Amino acid sequence: MSAVIRSATSADARLVFDFIRKLAEYERLSHRVEACVSDISRDLFGADPKVFCEIAEWNGAPAGFALWFYTYSTFRGRHGIWLEDLFVDPHLRGNGIGKALMRHLAARCVAENLARFEWSVLDWNEPSIQFYRSIGATLMDEWTTCRLDDAALIELAKGSASP
Repeated sequence: MSAVIRSATSADARLVFDFIRKLAEYERLSHRVEACVSDISRDLFGADPKVFCEIAEWNGAPAGFALWFYTYSTFRGRHGIWLEDLFVDPHLRGNGIGKALMRHLAARCVAENLARFEWSVLDWNEPSIQFYRSIGATLMDEWTTCRLDDAALIELAKGSASP
């Protein structure tokens, strides 16, 4: 048996949202989920989507997902893919489903002549770190992710952020 990977459709909005909630629970971040099904439906399946999703199926049933979007490397002068979320139902892990999702996106990168395939991983998530290393990923320890959100984002936009 092998995983079947397909592009998500508008009928999958609830499924994608449910996977996001399961991922948040696994990452101990359920309290941070503000999105709802209508957000997923609008942003993935609206008139001008900027984010995309692949669904993995195992024995004909949904088993996991990969949510991604295009990036751009000024150094390489080409687009890439940023993997925002990867999740496989815990009871199905070890069947190659995560690897199939990663392989699918890597093949997209190659087919579209994209420069990079990137993502982040929580530093405590050793099983995922080991998985990513096993598929040849390099952990970019010298890079630190920066984020502006909520009040800090608003303050900077208004020009009132402290120097």
